Amino acid sequence: MKKLIRYSVLGICFLVLVSFSFHSYQVQKYDYDDFETPGYCNQCHDLFYQQWDQALMSDAYNHHWDEIEYFELAVAHSENDPDMAGVHEGCNGCHTPMAYLAGDMPPPDPKTGPRANESVSCDVCHSIKGFTGDVPFNHNYIIEPGKTKFSSRKGKTSSPNHEIDTTAFYTQAEFCGICHNEKSPFGVWVKSTHLELKEGPYYEEGVVCQDCHMPEAPAKTAKMGARYNDAKMHLFNGAHDPGKIRGTVEIRMTPDRQELVPGEPVVLTVTLYNQKTGHKFPTGSVEDRIVWLHVEATDEKGNVYHIPVDPKGFEGEEYTIAGEELAYQDMGVPLGIENFEGLRREMVPLGDRIFRMPYFDPQGRMTMMQWNTDSLGVDYRIGPRETKVETYTFELPYEIAPGTLTFRAVMKYRLLLKSVGQYLEVPEEEYQAMLVNEQETTVTVYP
Repeated sequence: MKKLIRYSVLGICFLVLVSFSFHSYQVQKYDYDDFETPGYCNQCHDLFYQQWDQALMSDAYNHHWDEIEYFELAVAHSENDPDMAGVHEGCNGCHTPMAYLAGDMPPPDPKTGPRANESVSCDVCHSIKGFTGDVPFNHNYIIEPGKTKFSSRKGKTSSPNHEIDTTAFYTQAEFCGICHNEKSPFGVWVKSTHLELKEGPYYEEGVVCQDCHMPEAPAKTAKMGARYNDAKMHLFNGAHDPGKIRGTVEIRMTPDRQELVPGEPVVLTVTLYNQKTGHKFPTGSVEDRIVWLHVEATDEKGNVYHIPVDPKGFEGEEYTIAGEELAYQDMGVPLGIENFEGLRREMVPLGDRIFRMPYFDPQGRMTMMQWNTDSLGVDYRIGPRETKVETYTFELPYEIAPGTLTFRAVMKYRLLLKSVGQYLEVPEEEYQAMLVNEQETTVTVYP
């Protein structure tokens, strides 16, 4: 049964593809039976099991959108385009590592209930002891399943089921970077959440992914074990958690005057401060995701006026202001549609400011298939502790009602492009708009 609560650790649901060209040495190295089931771990680690079971970690393979993107786009692209043969294999290195390590690719249909559905399981994570190379990316983990489980702590009470080997690796952001950094076959960083953290202010202060997505709390790590004041909660809550998203960006709106008459212009300065994330916002599957700011005015009689953003004139800005353009034409290859005209690029109110980084395929068309990404466009996301300022100019209509004029700025976030979700018949919950924040201010309109 699909879970009602689908949280994500920094977007673990993102497809980490193209591993066939990076870490193919891992394929067919182990069998499913080399790993314990999550249910087995639940016998002792009941709290952590229940937290994991409510997180997207437990659904990384059979989650609605990931399943559709994998089978209808990634697998189909691999089959329909000889140049992309095998592109689907690397998805499994992070979405269902046991299947990848067993060489079971593509894994069985999730509806048949295979062990691949265990996704990012307890034993997978606690069998990882490091990574190869200098940078963690594309699941370049060093993994050794067996009787020894790796962790950041070893208590005084021995486990009746396994040995424990401690390693500081579990306290480092690089552990998460293994699956939250990704390069496309064209050598483009299409996922860089860990790298964004390293480049930002928090990393220098010693803050790592686990501090926010696995917060410390008083708890037992195992039924028979000791109680710790700083047990790491296995919540993994991130992009799919509306509570985690809400309040990410602080909004303040300031009009350049408090009193106006019809026909006069007012300029609103909207200040946006990323007060919450250690990485950029949005992050992860940036090709799928969209954050936008909508500003409108409501007069005394309830008439509503939409206010488009004032353009700034920077290169690539056309991708950061909502329009009616079509994009994603390369979806036609996996879908088997010749000369596919594409889909609406945004499906948000025209003229709204968008915070995104566009991805482009080898033909220079905007794509939402990260494995087909040859280049990146302007990065207009909001970095950690970054402040962006937008202006909105509104000329009061002569028919506007006198009295209080209320301006409202609302920032929303969508995990999946609405046009793509609708076209591929993804459940609507996958592309519903989530509220990030909102702010209101008023002026007085005289007759």
